[in-house]
Amino acid sequence: MNRLELTGLTARPSQVWGGVRLVPLVREEPVAGLRLHREVYERLGPGVVELGPRTHDVSYIPHGLVADWSGDGNGNGNGKSAGVRDGGGQSAAYGTQLGGREAPRTVRLPRLAHHRMAKRRPGDRLRFLPLHLALEGYLALHFGGPSTAWEEWSRQALRDGLSPRAEDAYLGWSVRGLGDALRVFEIHPGQCGVMVYVSDALAAAFVVPHPEDYRLLHASLVEDLYGELVHQYGLYGAPVAEFGARIRGEEHIRTLAGLRAAARGQERAWEEAHDGLFARELLDTSYGFERAYRMGSFTLWRFLPPFVRDGSGQHIGETITDHKGRVAYLKTFRLSDAQVRRGHLLHTLAGAEWELSRAAGALGTSREELVRRIRAAGFSQLLKGNV
Repeated sequence: MNRLELTGLTARPSQVWGGVRLVPLVREEPVAGLRLHREVYERLGPGVVELGPRTHDVSYIPHGLVADWSGDGNGNGNGKSAGVRDGGGQSAAYGTQLGGREAPRTVRLPRLAHHRMAKRRPGDRLRFLPLHLALEGYLALHFGGPSTAWEEWSRQALRDGLSPRAEDAYLGWSVRGLGDALRVFEIHPGQCGVMVYVSDALAAAFVVPHPEDYRLLHASLVEDLYGELVHQYGLYGAPVAEFGARIRGEEHIRTLAGLRAAARGQERAWEEAHDGLFARELLDTSYGFERAYRMGSFTLWRFLPPFVRDGSGQHIGETITDHKGRVAYLKTFRLSDAQVRRGHLLHTLAGAEWELSRAAGALGTSREELVRRIRAAGFSQLLKGNV
C-alpha cells in the first residue's frame, strides 16, 4: 500500500464561496461495519499527549474521534449517537450551524492530559485524536538525530536528537471564507466527505464511512488545523471561478430524460476534471504508510509524502482502510513549502548517515551551503558553534 485509493467515492460539482472551493464526495453505499463519532471535550485548548515513558507532545486538540466497528452503529453504547453531544448544533440538509461564535483569538488555557489512543468499552471502539497521528509522524521524522558521532554535531544533538520539535498551524476559523462556505452550502444525499480548496490549492481532504457521520462532523472542519500556505491563500487569494454546466446541442433535447442525461454528462466531465487536475497531487503521490492500530477488518494508518521538492503540494495524513485497501476515513494536512524543505533535508541527512560531505553531495551543493540550510531550517542546535 503506497497510494490513496478513493474507490467508491464520487466527486460532485464544486461549491464556491470567494476563494474557498468545496468539492463534495459522495458514496453510493456506506462502508459496512464501521462508524465514526465525535467525542466533545468540556474544555478546548492545548493538550499534552503521552507518546511513551519519556516522550510527549503538546498540541491543539479540538475533539476526539471514536471509530466504532462493534456493529451497533452507536458511539456510546446506549443507542444514541455520540454526535448529538456536539454543543455547536447539528448539520442540516442545507446550511450548517457552526456554533454561533466568532473565530477564537489567542488565549491561555490549561493543558489537558490525553493518551495517544484509548480503547473504549463496551464493544469494539477506539478513540483517537484527529490529525494528531499525522502531525506526530511528521514531528518524529528522524527524531533521533545523528546516528554517528561525526565531529560536526553538537553534544546536545547526539544526546537528545531533534528534541524538542515544533511546527506552526492555523485554526480553520482563521482561514478566510471557510466557515461561511461550510455554513451556507448544502450537504448532498450520500455525502461522506469533502475536498477543501483555498485559491484552488488543495487545503485538506476529509472522508468518513457513513453519510450520518459526515452530517455530524461537517462543522468540525473549522476546528481543524491548516497549514501556513492555506492561511495566506485565504487572506490574499482572489475569488475562484464557480462551476458552471454548459449543455451543448440543447436544440436536440426534447424530453426530461434527455436533459437529465446531458446534465449527468456534465457531472461526469467535472468528476474527470477534478480527479485529473485538482486532486492529482493527493492521489498520484506515493506515500510511506505506518500502521497505528488494527480494528477487526479495518486498519488505522498514518502517512508521509516523499518530500520531493518539485513544487507540488504535499500532504501528511491519517486514514482507515478496509481489508481491500479502500479508504473509509481520511484526514489530511497540507505542508508549507518550509515544512517540505525541512522534511527533504532530514531525509537527505539520514540517507547520508548524517555525514555532511555525503549529504552535500546528494543535494548537489557544497558543505558550507548545507550548513547554511541546516541553520536556516531551524536545526542550528544540532551543529557545533564553529561549523
